[in-house]
Amino acid sequence: MIFHRLLTFLLMQNSEDIRCKCICPPYRDVEGQIYKQNVSLKDCTCLHVVVPMPVDGKDVEAYCLRCECKYEERSSGTIKVTIIIYLSILGLLLLYMVYLTLLEPMLKRRLFGHSQLIQNDDDVVGDQQPFANAHNVLSRSHSRPNMLNKVEHAQQRWRRQVQEQRKSVFDRHVVLS
Repeated sequence: MIFHRLLTFLLMQNSEDIRCKCICPPYRDVEGQIYKQNVSLKDCTCLHVVVPMPVDGKDVEAYCLRCECKYEERSSGTIKVTIIIYLSILGLLLLYMVYLTLLEPMLKRRLFGHSQLIQNDDDVVGDQQPFANAHNVLSRSHSRPNMLNKVEHAQQRWRRQVQEQRKSVFDRHVVLS
């Protein structure tokens, strides 16, 4: 019921969705102006849209011939849906960012222990990586879903590759080709 009302509200056509827009250039001592009215397509003429008429009597026809009137139609329902989708995606990305910055470090601290997260690059000896045993710990953890293990494994593999690239560039002064 609520979904039906929301859909009806989104797809309802507002009176601002259709309009006639007349652009009238300067004429004698009258400045150029833009006139807008909510009228039907058949009434989209200078005589129906330009109110009040800035000229009198015989100049009305000459003034109206210079005006360019266009009928415009837009779908505010589509605009509303697009904005809702955009804001929803933005909200999901914001929630994901909060997860990555706040929750993930707490979960890793609980899973791997606090000492392993504090370890600096200076403490790394040889080929040992700060999170080298992460995959072993995760594979032993049966409480976490399998997909999360795969993602964590891919993340650890990426970290090892980045660490190797850092060694190549900064220690060996070799640029990857």
